[in-house]
Amino acid sequence: MKPKFLTTSAALVLIGAGGFIAGRISSQDATTATGSHGPAETRSSRSASSSAGDNAGSFVERSRRSLRSERASATSVADRLVRLESIVRGEDPLDRSRSLLAFIDQLAPGDFEAAVAKFRSLGITDSRLGDYALLLSGWAKVDPLAALAYAKANTGNGFAANTILTTWASSDPEGAIRWAETNHEGDGANPYLAGIIRSLAAADPERATQLLTGMPKSIERGAALDAMLPHLLLQGGAATRAWIEDITDDSLRNGAMMRVAEKLAATDPAGTAAWLLANPGDATRRRMDDVYRAWAKTDENGAVDSLAALPAGEDRTNALRGLVSSLATKDPRTAVSMMDRFPNDVTDRVVQQVVWRSFGNDPVTAVSQIARIADERERNRTYGRMIAYWMRQDAAAANVWIQNNPLPPNVQEEINRRADRQW
Repeated sequence: MKPKFLTTSAALVLIGAGGFIAGRISSQDATTATGSHGPAETRSSRSASSSAGDNAGSFVERSRRSLRSERASATSVADRLVRLESIVRGEDPLDRSRSLLAFIDQLAPGDFEAAVAKFRSLGITDSRLGDYALLLSGWAKVDPLAALAYAKANTGNGFAANTILTTWASSDPEGAIRWAETNHEGDGANPYLAGIIRSLAAADPERATQLLTGMPKSIERGAALDAMLPHLLLQGGAATRAWIEDITDDSLRNGAMMRVAEKLAATDPAGTAAWLLANPGDATRRRMDDVYRAWAKTDENGAVDSLAALPAGEDRTNALRGLVSSLATKDPRTAVSMMDRFPNDVTDRVVQQVVWRSFGNDPVTAVSQIARIADERERNRTYGRMIAYWMRQDAAAANVWIQNNPLPPNVQEEINRRADRQW
């Protein structure tokens, strides 16, 4: 501001001096002219001098108004940022959102950078991500290029840029895509596409799919997939499964199956189990237990019948793990009976599920199953953890069980050492 003030002052001095000189010259000319031409030319000269003075005064007034406007603008910016801090520090989320939206509606395009910078300076970005997203989205609505330039220069985790691109893509997807492609550096996956795909998933799933399947296997592609799947699930299980089955990239297809299997099982466990079995792979191995756990919660008999119909092998073992996991939480003895019914499908992981999930309701049954763990090291570790926890919760009951049930020597020694330390 100081250089501008000096320039204005200099201009005022020059104009004042110019007016004085013009007046002097006019006065001299008028005196000379009076003798030969009369009063008319004298009045004309005086009129010219008066006009020059009026122009100088008008410039001075305009300069004063400009300075007052600049001071008022600076004050209004400061007040606005104080208001923003007051809003985002509020603890009522509904009032905060309403006030913040009203605040954003009053911002001009050039006001957003200062507002976003102020918000970030408060150090509450992680706890106010929704508020941060509102500010960024408001900026993206009026000037996405400026918002993205700021995000590139000042942020590093991708949240800001993807939020801005999500908003921009809702009105100009091709513009957002061009920016993402132009600003991506290197040969890896484009980190800017996840936000665009999130925006396109509902409005243009075909274009979103094209962008997603064009990405190489990467964390960025996983994020883009996570952004798209919720929109697909809204279309129903059949549409979601059909979309996934059309993916030709095995890794991407399995990733999508793993992400949606448990969600689909909540409404259609039988159909989801059949779908996984028909498409063997990583998703089937890692999600069969989740599907049967969800199935047993709503239809225990149906889950048991389905399990019994499966051929022996990894799939049935995984299904059994999910089934007993659900049963052990509410009825540990039934879970044990289920293991007894399918002894050849019981693995250490199946036993551990029963132990962990039944302990809260029936610690005696839970600890009694630890002996079924085949791996000695894992068996002893499980004994140590569960009995130590039991001793803290109910030492009398734990001691009674220990006295009547032989334990591996090293486990017994550890229990004795802990008892000695307590004394």
